[in-house]
Amino acid sequence: MTTLSPENSLSARWSASFILVKRKPPIDKTEWDAFFDENGLLAKSRDSICVNILERGLHPFVRTEAWKFLTGYYSWQSSQDERLTVDSTRRKSYEALCEMYEKIQPLLENLHRNFMKTRNNIAYDIQKLYDKDHLGNVLIDKKRLEKILLLSYVCNTQAEKQQGFHEMVMLFQLMVEHDHETFWLFQFFLQKTEHSCVINIGVGKNLDMLNDLIDFLDPVFAEHLRGKGAGTVRSLFPWFCFCFQRAFKSFEDVWRLWEVLLTGKPCRNFQVLVAYSMLQMVREQVLQESMTRDDIILACNNLIDLDADVLISAACLIYAELIQRDAPQPLKDFFL
Repeated sequence: MTTLSPENSLSARWSASFILVKRKPPIDKTEWDAFFDENGLLAKSRDSICVNILERGLHPFVRTEAWKFLTGYYSWQSSQDERLTVDSTRRKSYEALCEMYEKIQPLLENLHRNFMKTRNNIAYDIQKLYDKDHLGNVLIDKKRLEKILLLSYVCNTQAEKQQGFHEMVMLFQLMVEHDHETFWLFQFFLQKTEHSCVINIGVGKNLDMLNDLIDFLDPVFAEHLRGKGAGTVRSLFPWFCFCFQRAFKSFEDVWRLWEVLLTGKPCRNFQVLVAYSMLQMVREQVLQESMTRDDIILACNNLIDLDADVLISAACLIYAELIQRDAPQPLKDFFL
């Protein structure tokens, strides 16, 4: 058994207690404002704020501003005046990118063989989105959303357009007022989460670590899944591509999980512990029933209307178990 550092021992006790204690009310505007002094400088430690966000979450009235800090849109060391300057700079940069796009669009249409296909795919994806709530109120502006996605595709060589991005950006558009905020928050979200939801960057690594985690923590289940085909776990890639958003009962639950991922608490790559916790929900069914590989995938895809707090608590408990055991080095490097 590996000897835990004092920090890890504390994390284990805290993670276990998080499971047992009912979540306190989320951080509201009054409490959030109290984190800063009269100049808008942070008067509380960034670490303690992030732990509070993990344990309690954010009130909707706080989320927009808080996410700007969590993603890196704002520096935690900035003053109120500096943040006003940052907002102005982000807006001007976005407008400059839009002007550039307008100029090069004809060249892209004529010379870039994937551009027209990508633009058509984006338009098709967006048309499938529900743009009104049950009362008929308009939720999103599809034209603005399409523009942001196209600009993101043109400007981002790492995270090319993929299925799921339109739904992710929609949630950012619902959160903020201006297009430049939507665009930059999405870019910073991808960077902050180490592009973990991008197929050609992070998704494969997540799936490899999920396999390793099952092997280490639940060898009986791991052996059973291997008997169903090597690609069983890898077929869960939509969980990571959509950042679990289709598993939850509300947008609030999605935002709740995403802001936890942004805190980096209780550990790096928390999304893999979330996926492991979801697999544990179908474990007994998979072991007891004679399920084919496709049946297993269907059972996983049927995990919907989940409560984010329940899932976060379960993943925290898995983390507490992981750091108390002699995990292989790749897992230590990935999580600890």
